[in-house]
Amino acid sequence: MQLLKFPSGDPLNSHAAGLRRSRTVSAGAGLLVSLMLLMSAVQAVAGPSVAVEPQEVREWLTRIHNAANHRNFQGTFVISSSGAMTSARISHFYDGTDQFERIEPLDGQARQVLRHNGVVHTVWPFDKVALIERRDVVGSFPSLLQDADGHVTDFYDVSAQPAERVAGHDANVLLLKPRDEFRYGYRLWTDKQSGLLLRAEILNALGESLETSAFSDVTIGVRSQPDMVLLPMRKLAGYRIVKPQLIPTRLEAEGWRLRKTVAGFRQLSCIRRPLDMLALDSRKSTSSQLIQVVFSDGITNVSLFIEPYDEDRHPRPKITVVGATQTLMSRLGDFWITVVGDVPAVTLRSFYEAVERSK
Repeated sequence: MQLLKFPSGDPLNSHAAGLRRSRTVSAGAGLLVSLMLLMSAVQAVAGPSVAVEPQEVREWLTRIHNAANHRNFQGTFVISSSGAMTSARISHFYDGTDQFERIEPLDGQARQVLRHNGVVHTVWPFDKVALIERRDVVGSFPSLLQDADGHVTDFYDVSAQPAERVAGHDANVLLLKPRDEFRYGYRLWTDKQSGLLLRAEILNALGESLETSAFSDVTIGVRSQPDMVLLPMRKLAGYRIVKPQLIPTRLEAEGWRLRKTVAGFRQLSCIRRPLDMLALDSRKSTSSQLIQVVFSDGITNVSLFIEPYDEDRHPRPKITVVGATQTLMSRLGDFWITVVGDVPAVTLRSFYEAVERSK
């Protein structure tokens, strides 16, 4: 579940940072909408967990999706995994027509993610660099309502848990237990009144927490303040403006295919984009391009990257683990394949083994 992954380090970092940034684009573009899509307006339940029917899941997600676009709130969001913590100040506004979002990570290099509807600015004030992208090209996550036929319950057993209190708010609790080895479980807390997601835990097969994301404080129903987003978007005099060319494409058109679908994951988007999103001129040659394909099972997503192999830049094949996020990197002929997601390693291997060159 891609709740929030904060960009880090020098904004001029190349490929490794580029992959991290590619996962933050959709989060920065629709972060809190994505957060709220993952939870329902379950009423408080006393006692043990209660199973939730597919039709109820669909209705809850639809209701929360409709409400998410119209909520104003501000708070501090904290992620804890692998013994490390990161945090950000988040403001989200809706003025009756437009959505505005401002995310300010509180750790590492100073930066801001600013969103006005589908336009996203990531700004590094000390380096005077601004990355400008469009959300609709990259594709949104998790696109639950495209699977409103109950697809989520094909792969997760969903149950309501006893109500709890989080960040000063009474919260309903939902548990999603995976039905196979290809995905993690989730425990989710939402504000009873608004449906805003207050906390989320990603769970391994033993029910142990791999990663926790939560508001440490949040005020819901604040006054809309669009200028908090629009003014810094406009004050970019003296900045190096980077507008990477993101080209919608098809895997087959790029000479690739998947031999089989993987564990219920459906393709959401496929683009060709620069290897380094902040390159000075990433459009000079096709050798600086990679293909990015995003898949979703309705709750979590997996990103597949394909690029030309470079022995000076690419490490040995390996799988890395940071909290719930796993990354598989390996060579395939003259190409380098990277698969990233908040999923078990077996899922990444399934994607890698399904990829093949078609021409």
